[in-house]
Amino acid sequence: MNDAASLFSSYSRSCEISVSAEQEEEFRIYSRLLTEWNQKINLTAVTDPEGIAEKHFLDSVLILKYYTPPEGAKVIDVGTGAGFPGIPLKILRPDLKLTLLDSLNKRLVFLDTLLKELNISAELVHTRAEEAARRREYRRQFDFAAARAVASLPVLCEYCLPFLKQGGVFAAMKGPEPEAELKSAEYAVHLLGCELAEKEIYRLPSGDGRSLLLFRRTGPLPAAYPRHGSKIAKAPLQKEKKN
Repeated sequence: MNDAASLFSSYSRSCEISVSAEQEEEFRIYSRLLTEWNQKINLTAVTDPEGIAEKHFLDSVLILKYYTPPEGAKVIDVGTGAGFPGIPLKILRPDLKLTLLDSLNKRLVFLDTLLKELNISAELVHTRAEEAARRREYRRQFDFAAARAVASLPVLCEYCLPFLKQGGVFAAMKGPEPEAELKSAEYAVHLLGCELAEKEIYRLPSGDGRSLLLFRRTGPLPAAYPRHGSKIAKAPLQKEKKN
């Protein structure tokens, strides 16, 4: 059977990630709803079974091959979109306390429907990342944060690192050659009280390259950050060049 859930289970086994029959069925429901809702609202450009299995499901859970969140960890998926990587992680790790954050309400309407179908609990937050990170209930409150956003790494770090508590980890999911972005983000990472903890380079079954960059909070978060969204986009945190 070549549906997305079966393919995902097969891919996972090859990556030494265990998926139970019950979990496979949850991914089957996920794939069905994603495909149905994508005809009404734009959730993803990837809709074929192979693509969903590999680029959405497997790509999300491969985080667990390189990092194990603590039992009962508070996790935030920043700019979650159609629920990646947060919901696949929650399916495989039901103990995680998941928050899904997105600025578009129609995506959260889809996620609310999906969570009810899967009988999974998660907090849905409709706001921009930089606004949430300035609120007491979210600022420096999470053990683990993750994002698959396409923003440059200095921008992504200012959006996501403020959510981390002391010792918390942020997973930035990037392409196969992250060195230039890592260099450009060094100043932002340091300024925001964090450090690069691990860098993993790997390939998906199709051969597509990926990198997982893990940053850990080791110091305080300056009160001035994150800045307003327009400021983050126009002037990413980078060290000023000396004349």
